[in-house]
Amino acid sequence: QVQLEESGGGLVQPGGSLTLFCRASGSPRITAMGWYRQAPGKQRELVASIFSGTRAVYGDSVRGRFTISSDIRRNTATLQMNDLKPDDTAAYYCNVRIGSVWLRSEGSWGQGTQVTVSL
Repeated sequence: QVQLEESGGGLVQPGGSLTLFCRASGSPRITAMGWYRQAPGKQRELVASIFSGTRAVYGDSVRGRFTISSDIRRNTATLQMNDLKPDDTAAYYCNVRIGSVWLRSEGSWGQGTQVTVSL
């Protein structure tokens, strides 16, 4: 069974940086990895995805500030977040696509890793 583990969140001041890490256990055949976030009272939204370790897609609000990378052989993904803003405050979640199906879909995605941007 595939399990995802996110880490790297924390408290940072506006303009600061954080790096998030995701690791997928269970030796899945991963074809894409992605980061999502959900702030209290808001819907979960796509932050960034990367396909086959090369083609990256970003949400409009983070393009130019965040960078996603992945290592398909190690089943890991990284989200480098720069110039963080208070609106980036949210719980961040990792997701993986195994073959053509994303592992996480509806419902609760667990705890994720919390990012708080504040003075």
